[in-house]
Amino acid sequence: MLSFLFAGTVLMAQEKTKGDFLTKAIDPSIKPGDDFYKYATGTWVKNNPIPSSESAWGVGNLVQEETYARIKTILAEASKSNSSKGSNKQKVGDFYFAGMDTVSIEKLGLKPLKSELDLINSVKNKKDLYKAIATLQKEGVNLVFGVFVDQDAMNSDRYSIYLWQDGLGLPNRDYYFRNDARTENIRNEYKKHLSNMLALLKDKNLSPEKDAAIVYKIESFLADSSRKLEDLRDPYKNYNKMTLNELSAISSNIDWKVILTGEGIKDFDYIVVGQPEFVKQINAAFNKFSIPEWKAYMKWQLVNSFANCLGSSFEQERFHFRGTVISGIKEQRPRWKRIQDATEGQLGELLGQVYVQKYYSAETKKRYEKLVDNIIDAFRERLQKLDWMSAQTKEKAIAKLNAITKKVGYPDKWKDFSKLSVDKNTYVRNVINANKFWSDYSINKLGKPVDRLEWNMTPQTYNAYYNPSNNEIVLPAAMFIIPGVPDSLLDDAIIYSYAGASTIGHELTHGFDDQGRQYDAKGNLSNWWTEDDEKNFNARTKPMIDQFNNFICLDSMHINGEATVGENIADLGGLVIGLDAFMKTQQYKDGKEINGLTPLQRFWLGYAYSWLDDIRPESLARQIMTDVHSPAFLRVNGPLSNIPEFYKAFNIQDGDKMYRQEKDRVKIW
Repeated sequence: MLSFLFAGTVLMAQEKTKGDFLTKAIDPSIKPGDDFYKYATGTWVKNNPIPSSESAWGVGNLVQEETYARIKTILAEASKSNSSKGSNKQKVGDFYFAGMDTVSIEKLGLKPLKSELDLINSVKNKKDLYKAIATLQKEGVNLVFGVFVDQDAMNSDRYSIYLWQDGLGLPNRDYYFRNDARTENIRNEYKKHLSNMLALLKDKNLSPEKDAAIVYKIESFLADSSRKLEDLRDPYKNYNKMTLNELSAISSNIDWKVILTGEGIKDFDYIVVGQPEFVKQINAAFNKFSIPEWKAYMKWQLVNSFANCLGSSFEQERFHFRGTVISGIKEQRPRWKRIQDATEGQLGELLGQVYVQKYYSAETKKRYEKLVDNIIDAFRERLQKLDWMSAQTKEKAIAKLNAITKKVGYPDKWKDFSKLSVDKNTYVRNVINANKFWSDYSINKLGKPVDRLEWNMTPQTYNAYYNPSNNEIVLPAAMFIIPGVPDSLLDDAIIYSYAGASTIGHELTHGFDDQGRQYDAKGNLSNWWTEDDEKNFNARTKPMIDQFNNFICLDSMHINGEATVGENIADLGGLVIGLDAFMKTQQYKDGKEINGLTPLQRFWLGYAYSWLDDIRPESLARQIMTDVHSPAFLRVNGPLSNIPEFYKAFNIQDGDKMYRQEKDRVKIW
């Protein structure tokens, strides 16, 4: 874990070493000004090839490996114990045990899904269809559209129902229409995959090849009116409040009352529709396609949703397409890791309670909280000095920053799993029970006060987030781990870059990126900017969009600057804020070298190390098409090319590939 020890004793310890993890990762054959990411990480990448079971390999995977080992011990002990029925230990242990019991899984085959298959087969008319969709959605089947409960973007003190585009089998709508050779190959493989999966059902009512074509036709029809990745980022355009009558007026073929009642939603005054044109399209789809065609689609989505919980034939077919074709992975992870991932996904907070007791002390949490305070102080000072923002907007920006809730390490209050039923007998039923538990957990929030103490990540998750509706940053314990490096070898330059810039500063800046800035200090979607300040902000973000649109990966694939702009703003903002905070430390002021590196050089190398990642071409292509995050190497080279202190640290000159004229450098926060 990271340490907040100041430089004194740490520097002395490091001076005695011949090198540390930063210097050992460097590829000296690369000029820092040509490709800083390759310079900072190149030797590590050369010496650490991607394992055949992984789509990528980097610092996040190394942290995950440590977490796997820790959680494996917890799960092994729990699965062998005879804990009392209904206890947290029993639920975690039995869930894991059932997932590891491949003998029973193979023997049972499709029997555990008999009730779902019978339900689909019993559909005779549209009312039956709507009831079946609602039932299956609650069980975790991805069908047509998504219904969920979340904080209302316009009123963060209440929960509202959201209706969202969904129902596709490919990663997003672009996979159905993009015409490059890579995507066309994926489409062809997907059609084979559909047919293969339907054949495994051995259903006399299905003709695998014919029904695969029908499923693809339905999905293509839905994809045609699905919004693109960049268009899903506009919070106003994706907030359309409607009464049930208003929703029915744009989708008269659909009995929403039957669907919503089946989901467990009874009384409500309005529903937030994300994409009204998609609702109109599904309204047309329910007329365009016949009941038998919808039944084929539902069977496909059923088996697609639970293939990893069934026998090896289903699991291997799904892996071939999802793992190998889409992501380039050569072989599956060991089963214990796959089942651990599933246990984490469904019961992660139960594991988290044990995890933090064993691996994360209250003292460590206080250290991280102190670092958060230091980064916030640096951001506040930067806001106060902005030369492009009016005093009126600046005052509100600082008020929003001061109001941000800081959640560090682990929750103060854990979720209650008492209503979840788990046993050792049937893995897929445990997964379905867990899906229903989470559906009910979400829907039961309606009409109740917003729980602002809730976490949406577990402590052992290597990730973090900013939640605009709560105006909060959430920083799980595992996010601050540097794998395999003891506390005594971590100096402030690393702490303030690896954790302070790439995580804390990044998440803080999300409150002020192109999306987050549209929410006020209370978490409501509300414009608190003057017209001139809004114009100034947009003028400063436009060059960043242009910069990333011009980055090319994998031959001709360009980064989507519009879709990734929020993350790119947060990367740049996190860096300059983290740098400001680091420049107040004694290590920076002393300027003493460690292993031949100045404090400022170590800061930039520490940031690059936080994005250390080697990725397969197939996975990189998927990321570019589906992810609002830029590839790791551009999360380093992109923002650094805009920061003068980086140029100073490595003597970047005109003519170096990363060099930008001062007038072309982006400066926002």
